[in-house]
Amino acid sequence: MYAISDSGAYPSQREAVQRLAPQPRTVRDTGLADNFLGDLLCKHLHDAGVLDLAQLVKRLALTGAVLEEVLGFLRKDGRVEVLGQTGGQTLRYGLTERGRSAARDALARSGYIGAAPFPVSAYRSLIKLQTIHHGRITSRDMHKAFAGVVLSEAMLDQLGAAMNSGRAIMVYGPAGTGKTYISSRLIRLFAEAIWVPHAIAINEAVVEIYDPQVHQLLDDKEQQGSLMLNEGIDRRLLCCKRPVVITGGELTMEQLDIRYDPFSRQYQAPLQLKASNGLFIIDDMGRQRMAPAELFNRWIVPMEEKRDFLNLGGGRHCELPFDLILLFSTNLNPLELADEAFLRRIGYKLHFDYLKPQEYERIWRQETERLGIDYDPLLLRYVLQGLYETEGVPLVPCHPRDLLGMALDRQRYLDSSDPLSPRELEWAWQNYFVQLDFLG
Repeated sequence: MYAISDSGAYPSQREAVQRLAPQPRTVRDTGLADNFLGDLLCKHLHDAGVLDLAQLVKRLALTGAVLEEVLGFLRKDGRVEVLGQTGGQTLRYGLTERGRSAARDALARSGYIGAAPFPVSAYRSLIKLQTIHHGRITSRDMHKAFAGVVLSEAMLDQLGAAMNSGRAIMVYGPAGTGKTYISSRLIRLFAEAIWVPHAIAINEAVVEIYDPQVHQLLDDKEQQGSLMLNEGIDRRLLCCKRPVVITGGELTMEQLDIRYDPFSRQYQAPLQLKASNGLFIIDDMGRQRMAPAELFNRWIVPMEEKRDFLNLGGGRHCELPFDLILLFSTNLNPLELADEAFLRRIGYKLHFDYLKPQEYERIWRQETERLGIDYDPLLLRYVLQGLYETEGVPLVPCHPRDLLGMALDRQRYLDSSDPLSPRELEWAWQNYFVQLDFLG
């Protein structure tokens, strides 16, 4: 494990990224063609009307030196003109009639208007540099990541070993046994930051990678504190936490390949690419619209070769590293989803089961503490014996939270501040579980 510094990243990682992706000082340093950058800058001016250099720097995430080189090229070509100064100091730029026509042509080819993309060749190196399989998970790491979580030692050990394997993982068991919650918490084992590009350039195609719903930004104080805008890590990269992508029954095969929107004329990254250097959880396996075998077959090559082949359309393909922890979660019997030959390709199959009474008690205690109510062992005994045993209902981790919460809902409705009683818990029980005696 690596410790996080004040800037959000451990020093050796930051230094390695700095060497791989320093701030570009020339157009050539960006890895992009001057015509490509010229078109992108024209699209920004077409979108905003008039911009000064500082605004262009912010929009394109490139240094002033690079943009001055691009502006010089565009002015010489007659696409951009100087429209005076802001406050008598800063030059303002706008499009000429020729520039507006060129911008419209560029927008017809690609609707992307954002930060300058990162070249795909450098992105491959960045993914490998920031691999999630870099370290060694220890028992101490597991106990720290799951502090306060009711989980057996045997399951902690299984999960820790599985995380060290670098192979795909399947967790299975009855609904409500904590599979998704425990799986998503595994990312806590990897505290260091990574750098994620706004977008990548695959030839002329720009594929957006950064997704604010997936990538959580970190304050990179070292970068922000730099007075030299030409120094530090390439500003086309954003400092983020390692991502966690969770998808369930809504998953379609189209979401696992690069998608092109003909209306916006933009490319969107597949889910597994957004999850690069992080955790990708396919929840409710077997509930998707496609057959489980079809979905499993999608992962055979990436799992075995650690690389993924993405389709850009028009016969174009791109190979990228497949660097993530792939985890399947299901309430179904794994043998109903895939044959043994495929299941062998998944390194670990971990079974989540119902709770034991002492485990249920620990969760109940935690919930009463969280809700700020007194723990009553007699009330818990009534719940375990008078409700669970009588009804033959198995003990599930989410039940204490739900039952106590519903009992408190009723108390608030009745404007009562009395301690919880068996009557409130029985009322919550009747409202929580489907009653099968209505047919009688």
